[in-house]
Amino acid sequence: MALVEVIDPNDPGKPNRPQTYQESNRDIIRVLLKPSSMYIAALLLTIAMMGYGGWCWYQQIVWGMGVAGITHPTMWGVYIVTFVFWIGIGHAGTLISAILFLVRSRWRTGVYRASEAMTVFAVMTALLFPVLHLGRCWQAYWFFPYPNQRELWMNFKSPLMWDVFAISTYFTVSSVFFFVGLIPDIAIFRDHSRGLVKQIYGLLSLGWRGTHRQWHAYMAAYGFFAAFAAPLVLSVHSVVSWDFAMAPTAGWHSTIFPPYFVAGAIYSGCAMVISLLMPMSYLFNWHKYVNTWHYENLAKMCLLTSGILTYAYGMEYFVSWYSQNPYEQTIFVWRATLSADYGWAFYLMVFCNCIAPLAWYSKRMRTNPWSLYIIAALVNVGMWMERFNIVVSSLAHNFDPATWWQYVPTWIEVGILVGSAGWFMFWFLLFCKTFPAVAITEIKEMVTPPVKGRLEA
Repeated sequence: MALVEVIDPNDPGKPNRPQTYQESNRDIIRVLLKPSSMYIAALLLTIAMMGYGGWCWYQQIVWGMGVAGITHPTMWGVYIVTFVFWIGIGHAGTLISAILFLVRSRWRTGVYRASEAMTVFAVMTALLFPVLHLGRCWQAYWFFPYPNQRELWMNFKSPLMWDVFAISTYFTVSSVFFFVGLIPDIAIFRDHSRGLVKQIYGLLSLGWRGTHRQWHAYMAAYGFFAAFAAPLVLSVHSVVSWDFAMAPTAGWHSTIFPPYFVAGAIYSGCAMVISLLMPMSYLFNWHKYVNTWHYENLAKMCLLTSGILTYAYGMEYFVSWYSQNPYEQTIFVWRATLSADYGWAFYLMVFCNCIAPLAWYSKRMRTNPWSLYIIAALVNVGMWMERFNIVVSSLAHNFDPATWWQYVPTWIEVGILVGSAGWFMFWFLLFCKTFPAVAITEIKEMVTPPVKGRLEA
């Protein structure tokens, strides 16, 4: 995969920028017009993945939860592991878009739009799994708090109920923040289209004309949502971590989980941004807008959060030793034992999350496209294995040795996992052909304004 970075001779430390407003309009809007054969092939692949996942879910509905590997005492398996994984993936979008906007970081411009889309679609994917985890999914309406003849109500003391409020709030705010940022760019595409397409984008642009009053209101709203969304990065995955930390299960009951989960979420999310944007930049020839400068900064963020995770892994073992709790000590020693059922999961997690990213301390490795892509892929594998290591090993090796059991995922669960990846990529690919995946208006802020006598679109 070639990754060409054009350097501005007047600013050798930063990538080249478009020369005119028309150039930025043309380069980004061109992607929205005619889909390439490679794009169609990728879209068909995601549809096939979704179809396979849907067929596996159908088998689970027909034959019951017995076709999954979930059994006593491991009542949470691949479904909850993947739920936590996708929630974590969604955190990088809010971080890159909101927090870096508040600190006025320049490198966010090329990557934040795709990161915001990734957030929305990752949360949409995660919300599938609570339903998939149900044996009788058609009775999911029992979850909703409404007056009913069964005299059932929600258990607000349950951390699972806290998840509902935290994740729904996060999804709502992220979606509104994402759409508000799109409005000026939708108006640009409206002005470059015709017919029914022009009417649809005209409706979505909410009457945007780019007047001073509109820009003033837009920047005030965007800044408000950025400030409102920033604390959600810390709060939402902290609440997800309480699903585990509030339980007395050995290996879960720890106060380190909230910061540990937040760092892991940002870590996996930034790696996923690299994994998504590199093929997109190559496919759409957007090297002037998304290039090595952006990927190197994302790799630096991964290095920071990788160090936090490595420290958290070490502190888990120190706290279990210092507590002198035999149950805590046993579960952590068992996790790290190669001959144990899940020793391979622990060491794969350590390699992908703690050792592989160390290569990025070399600038040469941070700017090499193959190194960036391969290590980012390893990080995503490692973060999924981290959730598997936390969820499964503690349940399979709990307090009573008579109940110990090795959980092995079945092909039904693996198929649904593949289907969820297809669902996520399907929506992301549709987004890339429906809305500008790079912020046109913010790219134009880096363009030299036209001189007198030369009008630009």
